[in-house]
Amino acid sequence: MMQPITHSILPFEIPDFSSVRIMVAGDVMLDRYVWGTVDRISPEAPIPVVLVKDRTHRLGGAGNVAANLASLECRTTLAGLLGVDRAGEKIGEMLAARNIRDKSLRHATIPTVSKTRVMGGAQQVVRLDDEQPDLISSKNRDELLAIWSAEIPSTDVVILSDYGKGVLEKYTIRQCIHWCREKETPVFIDPKQADWSVYSGATCITPNIVEFAQACAVTGLDPDALEASAASLAQYYNIGHLLVTRGSAGMALFDKNGQIASVQAMARDVYDVSGAGDTVIALIAAGFAAGLEMANAMEMANIGAGEVVGRLGTYALSRQELTQAAERRAGGTGLPAACPLDRAKSMVEHWRMLGKNIVFTNGCFDILHHGHVSLLHRARAMGDCLVVGLNTDASIRRIKGPARPILDQKDRAAILAALSSVDLVVYFDEDTPIEIIRQLRPDILAKGADYTQNNVVGGDLVQSWGGRVELLDLMEEKSTTGIVDKIRKKPDTT
Repeated sequence: MMQPITHSILPFEIPDFSSVRIMVAGDVMLDRYVWGTVDRISPEAPIPVVLVKDRTHRLGGAGNVAANLASLECRTTLAGLLGVDRAGEKIGEMLAARNIRDKSLRHATIPTVSKTRVMGGAQQVVRLDDEQPDLISSKNRDELLAIWSAEIPSTDVVILSDYGKGVLEKYTIRQCIHWCREKETPVFIDPKQADWSVYSGATCITPNIVEFAQACAVTGLDPDALEASAASLAQYYNIGHLLVTRGSAGMALFDKNGQIASVQAMARDVYDVSGAGDTVIALIAAGFAAGLEMANAMEMANIGAGEVVGRLGTYALSRQELTQAAERRAGGTGLPAACPLDRAKSMVEHWRMLGKNIVFTNGCFDILHHGHVSLLHRARAMGDCLVVGLNTDASIRRIKGPARPILDQKDRAAILAALSSVDLVVYFDEDTPIEIIRQLRPDILAKGADYTQNNVVGGDLVQSWGGRVELLDLMEEKSTTGIVDKIRKKPDTT
C-alpha cells in the first residue's frame, strides 16, 4: 500500500493575481446540466424518471480552467477549438461574461465538445457526450499552433489542458513546450497520455494517482514506491515538477532532484469531483506566476480543490472564497463576507439541487439588535438556508439620509455573516431587493409584520413560482432608529 507522506508547508498569503497573464490551450467543452428530481421508475424500462426543474450551462475542460483563473482575477486567454454551433455560441457568451479573451479557432464542420449531465437531486443519472475528435485535422492543429505562437510572448504562464478530445496530440504538445522554453515561459500540463516523453521540458505536470500509475507502467517503475518513482519519472522525462493528486490522501509534489512536499486533503463532504483537477492546475499555475514557492502553490491548490468538491458540478472559486478557505485552514473563522449576485446564484443553485428550501429576507441591519437577531433566527427556521439581502451604504443614504448608516457595509456584512442563522449575505445597491429576488428565486420571502402581504417587495414574484411570503412579528421597542436617537440624546460626560 502507498504510504502517506507528511512534510510541512511554509505559511503564505493568497496573492494578488490581477497582473498575472495566463493562456489556457486545449480541449474546450460545454457542460450542460439538467437538474431534476426522481420519485418513480419508468413503466417503459427499469430506469428513473427525472422531473426536470432547471437547466444550466458551465464552462468545461480547458474552459473550466480558464473560468477558475478568471475568478481569481487573472488576465486570462483561452485558445481551443469550437464548432460553429449553438454550443460554441454559448461558450463564447460565457467567456465574454467572465472577461476571458477568446482566441479559440472556430470550425464549421467540427461540433463543439459538450457533456450533458442529467441530475436527479445530487445524483448523476446519466451523461450524454457529444464529440468527434477524429474530425480534427493536422491543418486545424497548425492553425491552433499559429494562435498559440502569437500569444506566448505576451503570456506569463501557459496551461495545456488535455482531455483527450483531439486538440492536444504529441506534435502540438511538443511544439508548444518548445516555444515556451524558447521564451522562458513556464508551461503547466494536465496530462492524459501514458507516455510522458511528450511532456519533456514542461515546468510542471499534474497527474492524478491513476495517471501516475500508468506512466510508471510505461517505464517499469513501481507506483506504490511513490517518492522514488515520482522523482525518477521527473528526472527521466526532464519535467521540472510533478504534482500527484491522490484524492483523499492529499497531494504530493516532487522535482527531478527528488525534493518533495505534501499536504493532506481537506476534510469535508464531497458532492462532486468533476472539475477538481481543473481547479488544481489553475491554482498551482496562478500561484507560481504570482510568485509563490511551488510547495505553497500546491497548498493553495489543495485548499481550492477541497472547496470545489463540496459543490455540485464544476465551480470556479473567487479569490475572496479562496482567501476565506485558507483562513479556515489556518484555524481562523474564514467568515464569508457579502458576495456578489453571480456567486450567490451559484451557491443557491447548489443548495436547491440538494433539495434545500431557500429563505430570503432583506434590510439595512444598521446596528444589529435583539429584534434583528430574533427575526433572522425565526426566518431561518422556516427553511434550510437563509439568504440576507443587505442594503449598501449608498442605498441607505438615499433612503435614510446622509447621517446613516452608522456602520459601513463591510462591518454590517461581517456581523450578519457571524450569525449561525445566516448562510449567505448579498449586497444590493438599488432601493429595493427586487433584482436579487428575481435572480435567486427563493422559496420563502420573510419580512417583519410591519409590512402587509400586499406591500412586500417581490412578494408577487415569489408567489408566481410557487413560493410564499411570511410575515414575522417584531419585538416591541426594538429599532435601530430608536437606538441611534437614544445615543444622540445621551449627554456627553467626557
